[in-house]
Amino acid sequence: MKTSFSVIISLLVAGSLFAQGVYNLAKQQAKNAAASENRNQQAIESSGQSPTAPPSANNPPPDPMLQATLRNISNLRADFDDLGSGRTNTVAFQNDLQAAAQGARPAPAAVAKLADDLAAVVSGNKKLQAQQQKLAQFVHALFNSSHLSAVQQQTVLDLVQKILSDGGVSVDDSAKVITDLKAIATATK
Repeated sequence: MKTSFSVIISLLVAGSLFAQGVYNLAKQQAKNAAASENRNQQAIESSGQSPTAPPSANNPPPDPMLQATLRNISNLRADFDDLGSGRTNTVAFQNDLQAAAQGARPAPAAVAKLADDLAAVVSGNKKLQAQQQKLAQFVHALFNSSHLSAVQQQTVLDLVQKILSDGGVSVDDSAKVITDLKAIATATK
């Protein structure tokens, strides 16, 4: 009995010493990491660089075409939101549609017709609200059809048709929008 009691005590002491050793090791590693961070911070401050700004070679400037694309899609989405809430003036919408084309530009009359037909289907349509971002992306893509193959163009047109159909847009109104988008895509090929 005394032997098992002394073994248990020995194991507890050994376990306690082991745990203390692990704790001390972790504490030392934390001190080393803090000291290393302090040295790095001092080196950055002495070199005059901002700690949040990586070197310019690793951080190229944003692509202006990408920025223009993202801005245009955002503007189109905002236009859809405005039209969905009942705005009837489509001049800003027409301007954003015209700005979507980054290469060949469609005729202003074709853009105005698309703007009117899209405004008619989006205006007051609450079912389309969830899909307005996708619709804006697809419209933007079709205004840049030179970047799309014939299969991709047809796929985008089919997706627009599905969005309109799921949004409760009549077959006739959807057909008008799709026809307008096909004309735009042809003009910007």
